Amino acid sequence: MIAEGLHHLSLARVRGARRGPRPDTGRPSSIRRFVAALSLLAAGLVGCDDSDGAPAALPYARLTEAIPAAMEHASVPGAIVGVRQDGIAPYAEAFGVRDTATGEAMSTDLFMRVGSVTKTFTTTAVLQLVDQGKVGLDDPIDGYVPGVPNGDTITIRHLAAMRSGLPDYGEMVIPTLPSRPQRQWTPQELLDVGFSSPPLFPPGTAFDYSNTNTVLLGLVVEKASGRPLDDYIAEHITGPEALDHTSVADTAAFPSPHARGYTRASDGATVDATDWNPSWGYGAGNMISTLDDLSVWARVLADGALLTPATQHEREQFQPAPSEGDGSLYGLGVEYQNGWIGHNGNIVGYQAYAYRLPAEGKTMVVLVNSNVDPLGVWNLVTEIVDVVSPDHPWPGPPS
Repeated sequence: MIAEGLHHLSLARVRGARRGPRPDTGRPSSIRRFVAALSLLAAGLVGCDDSDGAPAALPYARLTEAIPAAMEHASVPGAIVGVRQDGIAPYAEAFGVRDTATGEAMSTDLFMRVGSVTKTFTTTAVLQLVDQGKVGLDDPIDGYVPGVPNGDTITIRHLAAMRSGLPDYGEMVIPTLPSRPQRQWTPQELLDVGFSSPPLFPPGTAFDYSNTNTVLLGLVVEKASGRPLDDYIAEHITGPEALDHTSVADTAAFPSPHARGYTRASDGATVDATDWNPSWGYGAGNMISTLDDLSVWARVLADGALLTPATQHEREQFQPAPSEGDGSLYGLGVEYQNGWIGHNGNIVGYQAYAYRLPAEGKTMVVLVNSNVDPLGVWNLVTEIVDVVSPDHPWPGPPS
């Protein structure tokens, strides 16, 4: 069974140069395609292959043709898709509608909730503090946050790798959201819910995706830096990388323009969850971003641009994560999906995928305004990857 919620996707539970050229998102998509085609022609890349040393053009027309059918199968009203490859003009297209009531079309410049992609920012903040000597990866969590079950043996590394054994508060909080969509949650309230159940296993002995882990890491950032988590992320991550349209949302406020987001209620009806308070995702799933910003962030994350090489190496100690896909691996707040490095997110009303494929110099971002069918969106991403990188296909879903 696939259930919806904060977790990026699980069948078992609710759960070099840093910056390339940004697409002109103010232009109509037909004009962007024409300009992109001219750019490719000017660069002599259309129809070329690697024999002359230049990258082959990606099959953008075939990608544009494949996406609408996959969206229909996934019951997704609207989608934004971006693909970038080093040396080739970027692809950025919007499909479907941002608002099912008005029929207003999606566009590539919309703000979207990104769910568990937030975890990549929070864990990057922790790893920066490791580089600053303020946090140790093998420090017990009880040195930063008191009252954690097994807190004397659960380390920062266990939390970032989803190997702490702490139950996921989301399993209990998410089902209550339709009845209390505007409730303002504090991190401690979320932890209290998670700690109400006993640990699932001794620390470090298994993988289990739990939002409780990243809430604790957010508090570690605040304790070690002396700054609120949102301020730290703005000052040390989004600010330095000029991610001007990426922010932490601890209230229901949502920048404009944005797409409406749709989820499934307990009675099976599809409801508008755009303005539900995301504070229950503190540190684990409450951020907002755009296609352009996530396209940059996917590269920064995979390249380790904000970390020392040694700490990036620690981040990339990937271990099996069977609940995250067929053959999926998980490092410290980052996934490895058959060569694709990044994360995806599933929060009420929205889903996001942001990945980099270093072997081919490609990034992929997919944003949709529904989490009614997470498996359908997984299959949508599979279709996209089949077109843009057949040698590194997207893994099968969790079984």
